[in-house]
Amino acid sequence: MGETEVKRAFKYRFYPTEAQKKELLRTFGCVRKVYNLALDARTRAWAQEQRRVTYNETSTLLTAWKKSEELAFLAQVSSVPLQQALRHLQCAFTAFFNKRAKYPRFKSRKRSRGSAEYTKSAFKYRDGQLTLAKVPEPLNIVWSRSLPKCAEPSTVTVTRDSADRWFVSIQVETLVGSHEPTTGVVGMDAGISSLLTLSTGEKISNPKHSVRESKRLEKAQRELARKVKGSNNRDKARLKVARIHARISDRRRDNLHKVTTRLVRDNQTVVIEDLSVCNMMKNRRLSRVIGDASWAELRSMLEYKCAWYGRELIVINRWFPSSKTCSNCGALTDSLPLRVREWSCGVCEVRHDRDINAARNILAAGLAVSACGAGVRPQRETSRMGRPAVNQELPGASQEDSRPLGRGVVKGAFAPPPTGPRAGC
Repeated sequence: MGETEVKRAFKYRFYPTEAQKKELLRTFGCVRKVYNLALDARTRAWAQEQRRVTYNETSTLLTAWKKSEELAFLAQVSSVPLQQALRHLQCAFTAFFNKRAKYPRFKSRKRSRGSAEYTKSAFKYRDGQLTLAKVPEPLNIVWSRSLPKCAEPSTVTVTRDSADRWFVSIQVETLVGSHEPTTGVVGMDAGISSLLTLSTGEKISNPKHSVRESKRLEKAQRELARKVKGSNNRDKARLKVARIHARISDRRRDNLHKVTTRLVRDNQTVVIEDLSVCNMMKNRRLSRVIGDASWAELRSMLEYKCAWYGRELIVINRWFPSSKTCSNCGALTDSLPLRVREWSCGVCEVRHDRDINAARNILAAGLAVSACGAGVRPQRETSRMGRPAVNQELPGASQEDSRPLGRGVVKGAFAPPPTGPRAGC
């Protein structure tokens, strides 16, 4: 087995003292202020002079802001998180110019998550204790798991979520060993009633964590609505709602980690479908259950785990009619409404479970792409052909998911985009 050097982040919860909390909150505010000032400067320069402002220019502006009377408070916190904020803004503009993201938005004090990133020059890690620049005393971190041996932290990111929980994310460069080779291959069809349906016939149930917490959440939201705005009781009620949402998110992420780890460990090749989750979320009837399934996070986990552990991930084109194609004889049925969960092929008369049949077809399509090596990257022009890129299961998808792929990921265009009445397969 080989080893791959990867950048890996370890996230821990910590409990700051009042002095640490005050300093970190001040740093969060300064980071947000610098980001918004730099964004405003770059926007004005383009609107008035048609000129692009570089990172070096914003860094010079930061020095001038610190020396001004109005923004002198920026010099009271560590300069490293402020410089990192400018680098993050530069990355946001780079993604925008490369058409991978929308135009950067201003950070809000209420809606944005408070965070600050420290590089090596702004923290000290020694004997299991982490001390940040200008933050008194080491952080009281709950070391739920140890860092890899001989791994030196490169960056440290401190965050505070809406539920008033504090976390520190420590990034290190470490070696990850590949799994033992296996002959297992699996195709997966994402769904709602079942989170995943495998080509082996197994159906992985969807825990539906938000549904299980719906009554408690509704009660907390009603209590929040009754509180007077700006009062301490409203802050307490808002915190209660946020903690319920955090519990739902934590449980969902934990389940996804367990599912993806098992799939990557047991199979050498994993085949999934290229779903445009962002556009599917526009369907008002299904947006809540789609968000609860968290297909985008599921795919992201599969991508980096396959890259780490020496597995192959194949992503087939969303236009491939996996549900309407008979996995036994290959015949294509004319119409298959979403409410139909079982159907019989009109040619070979084999009866299919809709999801299992789709998973088997996805596996066959992925293996065909991997074997021939042709057309392994889907054509992005399909999203610009004047018709919505509708997925076979959930209508309303129009653009391809543009998230970057990790190593070991193959994107496959098994079938050309359909035309005519079958475009909604």
